[in-house]
Amino acid sequence: MALTDDDGKIRLRHSPYSLLAGLLILGAALAAGLHLVGLSVALSIVAVAILAYQPTRSPSAGLAPAGVVGEPPQSVDAPRDNIATTSAALSAIDIPLYLIDHRENIIFQNAAAAQSFGGIEPNAHITTRLRSPAILDCVRETIAKGNVNTVEYTERHPSTRVYLVRVAPVVTGTGRPTHFVLSFRDISESRVVERMRSDFVANASHELRTPLASLQGFIETLQGPAKNDPKAGERFLGIMLEQVQRMNRLVDDLLSLSRLELKAHIAPSDRVDLLPLLGHVRDALQPLAASLDVEVVLNLPTEAVFVAGDRDELIQVFENLVQNACKYGQEGKRVEVTLNPTEGGHGAEVSIRDFGPGIAEEHIPRLTERFYRVNVEASRSKKGTGLGLAIVKHILTRHRARLIVKSEIGKGSVFTVRF
Repeated sequence: MALTDDDGKIRLRHSPYSLLAGLLILGAALAAGLHLVGLSVALSIVAVAILAYQPTRSPSAGLAPAGVVGEPPQSVDAPRDNIATTSAALSAIDIPLYLIDHRENIIFQNAAAAQSFGGIEPNAHITTRLRSPAILDCVRETIAKGNVNTVEYTERHPSTRVYLVRVAPVVTGTGRPTHFVLSFRDISESRVVERMRSDFVANASHELRTPLASLQGFIETLQGPAKNDPKAGERFLGIMLEQVQRMNRLVDDLLSLSRLELKAHIAPSDRVDLLPLLGHVRDALQPLAASLDVEVVLNLPTEAVFVAGDRDELIQVFENLVQNACKYGQEGKRVEVTLNPTEGGHGAEVSIRDFGPGIAEEHIPRLTERFYRVNVEASRSKKGTGLGLAIVKHILTRHRARLIVKSEIGKGSVFTVRF
């Protein structure tokens, strides 16, 4: 038997099995030459059996040095490092993920985590990014016991997001895990839907009960005492139409609010010039202002003022604020809309001022709550749904802007939108 080594030379393999098999093959050849076919076949079979019985050796193991024949060859491959492979896999996942070690240091964060929570230096401790006691307790329990833990976590800046946080060990063998994956699954939309459902049952049903009761009463009257009274029927039908329109406005506002809540965490990226936008709002509300005998005055700079935003939503914001100023500040006969760019040109302030009766201080913190009204009868008489400022708040939250309200009894109110 022969073996070709790395330098191309042929050398005999120093193994008793190989030598014995070689002698048997030589004997088989001699038997064949002497026409002893049966003996030749028998010797060949025995030789093959001996070679098959010989322990298999790895080709990469090479020749064993003298004196250590039969000693198991040692592996020359280094232990595989799974960190790079795990990090590459985490990079392809679109939910926020962190890879941490047993010392609670962040070894890796994927792009989704950097986008959601901001970048972080490698090997920084987890508390430099997450301060929630519930999450830290889960991480420490998983590191200590090796089990999987989950907890619900709410992030309130820049907008409210709810995550289901899961901590799991990275199991690579039978030993104790040394690395762990911290994942954040966004469940905000499901929570919003749940809250919207409960709000609708609690608030919308209450708001709808009054016009529905009114419609029922008028229908019963038209079917009974006023069945043959054309004048009463015409008057009742007019009131019924107003109640139906009121319910339509309420449903439209509820749907608008629901759509805004579902995308509150997505900041708009378009650039909007506020000068023509405010001019459009003034022109659209001019008939309403004229019917209320209110003058809408624009105080605008000469140069364009751009902000990041959704044009249609910003129109909705300023139409709502100017409309409220005209309706509830009607006594002052004047509404001023002022646009001021901030220093550096990276933002702007739009102020809507009326000269009406003003708002008491205790009402101001609650103005953006759903269905909250300073004066219920005045709001309904002016066809308000109690949802206008709640819609404004949600739009501005999505635009990363603020609504600032200042008011003084007898001197009017100022609603300022700060981008």
